[in-house]
Formats: sequence, structure tokens, C-alpha cells
Amino acid sequence: MKKKYCLSLVVFAIVASALSYHFTMKDDDIETAYLNAKKGVLWGLSNIRNKKSKLDNKLVSNDKLIADVKVEKVVNGVRVIVTGYSETTDVTITTYRSFETLVKDGYLDKSYVPAKDEE
Repeated sequence: MKKKYCLSLVVFAIVASALSYHFTMKDDDIETAYLNAKKGVLWGLSNIRNKKSKLDNKLVSNDKLIADVKVEKVVNGVRVIVTGYSETTDVTITTYRSFETLVKDGYLDKSYVPAKDEE
């Protein structure tokens, strides 16, 4: 009886540690995908000065796609939609910024005047 109890306790400990490791790996993938998405947001905000109304780019590192960036000018500001990738996990971030905020944060010059279709 004691041997069965000890054996079942050891098996339970092995299964619990394997499950813990499995879920920790998933969290690491989510965290990495989130960090890649943040890199994409920073890239998108840094490249707003472009005169186009839409800007699409894919960020690649070490021959792997890490983020898909879409910047669209909307009424009184911009919308940045980024999907960050890590292995089979993806995280999407959507952020809206007004032109005033972009000037205040230094992404646009103070002399920036939005075109008529951007207002």
C-alpha cells in the first residue's frame, strides 16, 4: 500500500511539473508576441511623417516575421494596428493617437498641418 502511494505521488509530481512547464512556455510565447507588437507600434509611430494616408510594413528579425504594422490616418489622428508574432502565437494591438498628442510626444513636427482629408 505504501509503495503504491509513493509511486502515485511521484507520478503526480512528474505530471504536475510537466503541465507547469507547458503553460509557462505558452506564457513566454504570449509575452514575446506582445513585445514584438510593441516594437511594431514604435516603428509605426516613428514613421508617421510619411505623406501617405496608409502605411503597411512587415518587421522581420532572424528570418522570422515578428510584426505586421498598419498605420492609417483617420479623422484628427492616426490608427496603428500591429500584430506581433512568436512561434504560433499572435497578439494584436490597436492604438489611436490624435495629431496634437503626436506633436506633443515628438512624433510629428509642430509645423505639421494635416491635409483636408485627414481632419
